[in-house]
Amino acid sequence: MSSHRSKHQPMSQINVVPYIDVMLVLLVIFMITAPMMNTGQIDLPSVGKSSAPPIAPIEVLIKKDTTLALRDHSQGGREFPISRDELTALLKEKQAKNADQPVVISADKNVRYEEVINVMDMLQQQQIKKVGLFTKSR
Repeated sequence: MSSHRSKHQPMSQINVVPYIDVMLVLLVIFMITAPMMNTGQIDLPSVGKSSAPPIAPIEVLIKKDTTLALRDHSQGGREFPISRDELTALLKEKQAKNADQPVVISADKNVRYEEVINVMDMLQQQQIKKVGLFTKSR
């Protein structure tokens, strides 16, 4: 008696055979049409190497005692102490000659974050476009 279902009980099984048939037909269609599709070829533009060498950055060093120093890598990389006013004047001069001159800030790890932000703010006020932070890899 338990094998007979009553007319009011919902059916608890789904017939998945038609879904499998449809999926197999779609798979066959894709397998047949995929090799017939033409793949597009793209002719990419070519670019020659730049004749201008990359510009050496100016490195602004922030020491432990929050004094500033400057190292210009385009002029041999010699380090010399500098005040904030002198740094501003020098950067204005460098930016007038070359607006794409990158400036890199190199701060001692014991320097307060506020000092680095102050130097970055000063560089931003001078409209310096390329500013980076110098780090040492482990």
